[in-house]
Amino acid sequence: MICSECKERPATLHFTKILNGEKTEIHICEHCAQEKGEMFMFPSSAGFSLSNLLAGLLNVEPMKGKSTENPFSNKEVVQCERCKMTFQQFAKVGRFGCSNCYKTFSNQLNPVLKRLHSGNTTHSGKIPKRIGGNIHLRKQIKLLKQNLKELISEEEFEKAAKIRDQIRSIEKNLSELGEGEA
Repeated sequence: MICSECKERPATLHFTKILNGEKTEIHICEHCAQEKGEMFMFPSSAGFSLSNLLAGLLNVEPMKGKSTENPFSNKEVVQCERCKMTFQQFAKVGRFGCSNCYKTFSNQLNPVLKRLHSGNTTHSGKIPKRIGGNIHLRKQIKLLKQNLKELISEEEFEKAAKIRDQIRSIEKNLSELGEGEA
C-alpha cells in the first residue's frame, strides 16, 4: 500500500476512523509521519496526535507550544530504582525502561490500563471449545466462590444460599463428567 500523502513510499502506519457509521482510512509512511510531527489530518476534522492520545490515556494535558508548566508538578515524583526512569519520562516516551517499572508505577498504571481495556486490569483469556474441556466450569466455580465469600461477609445470607446451590449444581455436573470437584 502506498502512502496517501507523498504517493511515493510504502505506507507503514494505518489509521481507521469511524464517525457516525462513516469509515475513513489513512495510510501514511514513516517519513511523512515524522515530517508532520505526528499530526495526521483527517478530512473534515481536527488533527489527531499520537502524543495527545497518550496524554489523554495518562490523564495529563498534552504539551503545547512553549508551555513550561509540568503536568506532574503537584504530584510526588516516582522513580524506578533500577533504571531511574520517572513516570513523567514514561508519559513522554510511551514505554518503560525495564521490567521493574511495572511494579514501581503500578498505582499510576492501573487507571491507564482500565481505560485501555474497558475497565479490566487482569487478563482472562479465551479457551478453545474443543480443547478447553470443562475449564470454563471450574473458572465459574472459582468466581462463584469469591462472590459467596463477599456475600457472607456482607451478611447477605439469602443470596449466598443461592450462590452455594449454583456451586453445588456445577460441581455435581463436573463429577458426573468425570472431572472431579474444582
